[in-house]
Amino acid sequence: MSPELLKIENLHASIEGKEILKGIDLSIQPGEVHAIMGPNGSGKSTLANVLMGHPHYEVTRGKIFFKGEEITGLAPEARAQRGLFLSFQYPIAIPGVTVANLLMTSLMTLAKTGNGRYAEIRKTFRTDLKKNMELLKIDPAFVTRSLNDGFSGGEKKRMEILQLLALQPTLAVLDETDSGLDIDALKIVSEGMQKYLNPERSALVITHYQRLLSHLKADRVHILGQGTILTSGGPELAIELESKGYKTFGLEDAV
Repeated sequence: MSPELLKIENLHASIEGKEILKGIDLSIQPGEVHAIMGPNGSGKSTLANVLMGHPHYEVTRGKIFFKGEEITGLAPEARAQRGLFLSFQYPIAIPGVTVANLLMTSLMTLAKTGNGRYAEIRKTFRTDLKKNMELLKIDPAFVTRSLNDGFSGGEKKRMEILQLLALQPTLAVLDETDSGLDIDALKIVSEGMQKYLNPERSALVITHYQRLLSHLKADRVHILGQGTILTSGGPELAIELESKGYKTFGLEDAV
């Protein structure tokens, strides 16, 4: 078996002195899709933010390894340079920064790390951007607009996937990218995620609903509750959860 792309060992994390994550163990192989499901307050978004190195969260115990390197203490930009990507649950607007400028600046910054892959991506940037916008049904005029400024909720989520396709990270952490999407928008976003995936790239998908996983097949599903992974299984676990609810896992009071 190939080395893990992501390995989390006994991860504990707090914010403002309150412990949220209470011992997370998780391994993701290249090319795999893992889903994290759990009720509100279970620690799903905390896990996403800790993986990306959000400064408001403190890792109090445990380690995070990415491509065999421990990254527990690395800054968010260093993690991004190594190939980590976070799609936000609530994407923010950045007035004055156009979509095209954000993507080009990001690629230029990544190219400065010496990774020749980003220089190759830049060569076909405009052609690929046009194709990806067509796939995601994004109006071409959006490239000259400020990022997420005046965008609808669905447009913001599609813009997150556009960034994912443009930057081509190795691991995408998707924090409730499906929330607030109607049936058509969910299908479009799922198609973008499917285009991103390949045998070298993986995704950690945080979601409340099995409906996303009906489009994007997960290799493993993990139920998170009270700051720890309670159980893991195959795609059938998400179907069982949707049918029986969190009560099956003793989490009815946490919803």
